[in-house]
Amino acid sequence: MAERSTAAVDVADNSGEQPLTAKADQSTADGVAKNPERDKGSDKSQGSSGIDGPGEKTSSPELHSGHKLARRYRLEECVTRLDGFSSWRAVDEKLRRAVGVHILPAEHTRARSVLAAARSSALLGDPRFVQVLDAVEENDLVYVVHEWLPDATELTTLLAAAPLEPHDAYQMVSQIASAMAAAHREGLAHLRLNPNAVLRASTGQWRIRGLAVNAALRGISSDTPQRTDTEAIGALLYAALTQRWPYESDAYGLSGLPKGVGLIAPDQVRAGVHRGLSELAMRALANDGATASRHEAACTTPEELVKAIGEMPRIRPPEPAFAAPPEYQRTTYQQGTYGRPASHPGATQPIAAPPPPLQSRTGKALKWAVSALLIAALGLGSWQLADALMDQGGKSDDTNKSQQTDDGDKGASKPKPTPIKIQAGQEFVAKGDPQHPDDVPKTYDGDKNTYWRTRTFNSGPAIAPYKPGVGIVYDLGSAKQLSTATIDLRYGGDHTTVELYAADSLTPASLDSMTQIGNVTTTGNTATVKVTKSVKTQYVLVWLTAVPNSGYDPTLYSGAGFKQAIGEVQFAG
Repeated sequence: MAERSTAAVDVADNSGEQPLTAKADQSTADGVAKNPERDKGSDKSQGSSGIDGPGEKTSSPELHSGHKLARRYRLEECVTRLDGFSSWRAVDEKLRRAVGVHILPAEHTRARSVLAAARSSALLGDPRFVQVLDAVEENDLVYVVHEWLPDATELTTLLAAAPLEPHDAYQMVSQIASAMAAAHREGLAHLRLNPNAVLRASTGQWRIRGLAVNAALRGISSDTPQRTDTEAIGALLYAALTQRWPYESDAYGLSGLPKGVGLIAPDQVRAGVHRGLSELAMRALANDGATASRHEAACTTPEELVKAIGEMPRIRPPEPAFAAPPEYQRTTYQQGTYGRPASHPGATQPIAAPPPPLQSRTGKALKWAVSALLIAALGLGSWQLADALMDQGGKSDDTNKSQQTDDGDKGASKPKPTPIKIQAGQEFVAKGDPQHPDDVPKTYDGDKNTYWRTRTFNSGPAIAPYKPGVGIVYDLGSAKQLSTATIDLRYGGDHTTVELYAADSLTPASLDSMTQIGNVTTTGNTATVKVTKSVKTQYVLVWLTAVPNSGYDPTLYSGAGFKQAIGEVQFAG
């Protein structure tokens, strides 16, 4: 088990492109991919791309969070870092919005082609593409600024859960094909169109990032750019229908096809695939002339693919499912049996007809008899009540005091837990590198919208054996008797395990030097740990040993994986 490495994911993406027409320069990790302690960013992040070819060892510029470009773009978080290249989430302080930035040295061999590609892409101005906002060379740096879409989800993330529904796949291939047809009419190609480059906005619109720029960063070229992009669209549709990559190699988190079988139609890979979309995917893919079962002509350009989509019967969205209303049942009050259960639970009972009024001479006599009995009963009850009150008044004061004392003892409640204020906190590292030590104060600043977060792990929920756990030691100011600890968690799901330890200092020597005083496992967004071992301590370790799997988070994380974030920690004694 290892934490997700930016470079490792990037190199893995190259393996998924080998069957495509375009040939990319061979990427090398050169030690970067071997480092398991890289941060949570990946090639799946919105700013990600990667460049480094054989023999290229251009050093990355020394950049850090808080660095400003053009006194305007403040770097916030590095989401990709390879030899000679880095991608960042940044803030445009002039327009107060999040942006993505690609940065490489001006002397890099691909710097000029990246600038030219970015400026050409910016001139297109098509809203179906993630827009290039700026392309600048200054202070020995070349940087490309582009849109950052916090509400968008990558196709990679969507396919990790399940294949797309036929209507969603139809919308995706329609919008992507028409967008690429428009780009090719302007002389622009993508050449790196893969599931990481396709995003679905919260409105349902599909958008493409990295037009021309990603290929320039990778040094990718093609003699048949339209065929290359068309085949890539076919691979996207194939993956959306089957949740499989249409080549023998695994790529983008998808399993490849069985070796030796060759390219088979999507409706032969998975049951229930839409026949028309299956044929369309085969017509777009390069498959040695073996297109769909009807052997229609292959589509070699995005324009031809758009025409083929237009000739298909339109796939309508699924009808919304409405739950049938529950069968109407009369209440027991309406049935005249208020307070008594029905003889057959769930079954309605007929309403009993009221008795006829007492209008006869006998009926009138009964009325007077009943009235007389009621009057007599009221008189007798009043006399008994007065007698009881007189007896009560004759009791001694000592008896009253005794009763009051007894009642007071029975009504006494247990003392409420007393909140304990946290004085300081420090991240505890049992093995490897720290998580985000600068964010520790956010867990006791009184704001539930600020977080300390773990890194993203490739497997889980248990963090071991890669790490025994991750967590924070808190200083309570003086030795206190703890009863509970309440931890606000950002992600629910299966599952988060929290353990409490009593420590001897803010920087304990090891996990073995501490005493465990409680633990809990939860699938919710709050973990309440009850202290099971009575001990007074000034220092308490909140220790996470398992974290849930969660998807793309535009605020804290650039991709899906096993991770957790803590909002507020509260102790009570």
